[in-house]
Amino acid sequence: MSRITAANRLPGDPDKDTLIAQIIRVNQAGEYGAKRIYQGQLAVLRGSDAAPVLEDMLAQEEKHLEKFNAMVAARNVRPTVLEPLWYVAGFALGAATALMGKEAAMACTAAVEEVIGEHYAEQTAQLGDDESALRETITAFRDDELHHRDVSLQHGAETATAYVPLTTAIKAGTRLAIWLSKRI
Repeated sequence: MSRITAANRLPGDPDKDTLIAQIIRVNQAGEYGAKRIYQGQLAVLRGSDAAPVLEDMLAQEEKHLEKFNAMVAARNVRPTVLEPLWYVAGFALGAATALMGKEAAMACTAAVEEVIGEHYAEQTAQLGDDESALRETITAFRDDELHHRDVSLQHGAETATAYVPLTTAIKAGTRLAIWLSKRI
């Protein structure tokens, strides 16, 4: 027996169309925000030894964003109205952490990507066999995001000054951005 997306929903849970729209909307917003974070980091760290790593991660985020932009168009999903905020906030977060040092920029990436990895795992659990292509895309992107987290840890994220409070705040902000982008 195949699983059907939203088949076992409870009262108050979104129907299938609403759930899929929320998933695509929030993922498109998240990939856009990630792109802006990396752009902010590179604005400060271009020319440093961290730049090639950040450029590689930015290139992957741009591919993810391109894929979700296509899904937004193909499925007629309304993007989040918060995109102008994510344009500014993403860049500001990336630049601010990079100004604190390469390690803080890597800590930012590790925190954001950890939350996104959890978020993508939750989404794949919600999707049935009727949305296997979307589930496979999200699974592949989750693997990329967790790789970004691991690369950031390998490049000194945990040595950043105030690592725990910094990443705790960034994770909370990322979770709030997810919650808002899913709905608005």
